[in-house]
Amino acid sequence: MGTKLVERIVETIRRHNMLRPGDRVGVGVSGGADSVALLLLLDELKAALGISLVVVHFNHCLRGMDSDADEHFVATLATAKKLEFASAREDVAARAQQQGWNLEDAARRLRYEYFSTLVASGRATRMAVAHTADDQAETVLAHLLRGTGLSGLAAIYPVAGIIVRPLLGIRRQELRDYLSGRKQPWREDPTNLDTTRLRARIRHHLLPQLERDFQPAVVPRLGQLATLAHEDEASWAALVDDCYRKLVERAPAGHSIRVQDLLSPFCLDPAVAWAPDRSSTLRGLSKRLVRRIYEGLKGDRRQLTSGHVEQVLHLATASESGHLVHLPAGVAVERSFDHLIFSPSRFTRHSQSGLGTESAGQPYEYVVHIAGEGSTTVSIPEIGRRFRLKTIDWPPAERDTRFQIETLDADRLRWPLILRSWRPGDSYRPRGRRRVRKLKRLLLESRVTARERKVWPVLTSAGALAWARGLPVAEEFAARAETKSGLVIAEEAL
Repeated sequence: MGTKLVERIVETIRRHNMLRPGDRVGVGVSGGADSVALLLLLDELKAALGISLVVVHFNHCLRGMDSDADEHFVATLATAKKLEFASAREDVAARAQQQGWNLEDAARRLRYEYFSTLVASGRATRMAVAHTADDQAETVLAHLLRGTGLSGLAAIYPVAGIIVRPLLGIRRQELRDYLSGRKQPWREDPTNLDTTRLRARIRHHLLPQLERDFQPAVVPRLGQLATLAHEDEASWAALVDDCYRKLVERAPAGHSIRVQDLLSPFCLDPAVAWAPDRSSTLRGLSKRLVRRIYEGLKGDRRQLTSGHVEQVLHLATASESGHLVHLPAGVAVERSFDHLIFSPSRFTRHSQSGLGTESAGQPYEYVVHIAGEGSTTVSIPEIGRRFRLKTIDWPPAERDTRFQIETLDADRLRWPLILRSWRPGDSYRPRGRRRVRKLKRLLLESRVTARERKVWPVLTSAGALAWARGLPVAEEFAARAETKSGLVIAEEAL
């Protein structure tokens, strides 16, 4: 039986191109039967596969002395096999409470973070973990019970980045029989028997009943369903990634996509675009693209539900500019004219001037004092910008003609000078215009959203609006032929 088991694992490794000669494989070993069997099987195969092994253990500190005993057991096993041992520990319960994660999610996150650090440091090139056919079946059922789409049916992937799963086609009982034949002990985790958890109820109650009363081959059938879903999902993922690269403008402060591109991606293959059910195909792709943008911003999509995706599509199809929705993990999506802006919640968008503006829209007001040398700097943390006001001789030298458009006549300004955020009712006569205009209307014409407008910087002179970012200066304060001293305003990030 051991020989057949080894042959099936080799076939799985080769079919999915999991390991290559020269790989340094970290084997995640908890001390349980599945992971101990994985270690022994890979140890048998390492010469034939041309790989070397590192035994890796992560102590979740969830069961006190039992957790420490698990770590000691794995370390002893590594020594007996003359293999390198790497371990780490973290108080998972404390981190879960601190971050607001559920315990199972926290354990998985922290464990895989540790695996990533091992690969990043060069101690391993791949990480092998011991998910089995039973784990796959349980995961498919758990996703079905919670509600899922095609991606959820794909469940556990054979290869996911640095993670490989050579045992995904093997039943759990086969591994225990293999260990018993080798007289190799393992550790039992009593929390696996806690049927207050959904996974334990599926393992100990639902799957046995399905096997006994409905379909003896339910585990391989569910595994086949996951494989078919994975294959279809891989095709969709390739298409969505192509659309993501071509259509989404990515920046540290947020990701932006045109509404039209989200609702009808031009990268869609023409054969698909003109399919009989084209509208359904496009909507399905739009939903996947929303999830991909969210994942590109946050690193994963675990907290994003179908309801959240529908909110984003409603924003794209039925909402006006300035409206927004809040997604999990601190992501906001704002409709900004013909774009949707996905960004961390403290930002609303990456504006035309390159600014990320605070979502809270807190008003601000700063008195400006021009220093003796004719310049001053005003920092505005509310919008993360710094403004430099400088007086220059007028008319400027030829090299300074760029100042003429936005230059104020310093002698016409009256104190106090106030640098503040826009207020409803602000109005002025822009340079070269015949009548007074509402600043709100001018900003709308410049495609400035309502949320940006709340913190848009303006300069007032004795209460009169003299300057607004990105717009012509006020006619009454504009530099002209008789001007002797000009005032220019420049800005930069804090």
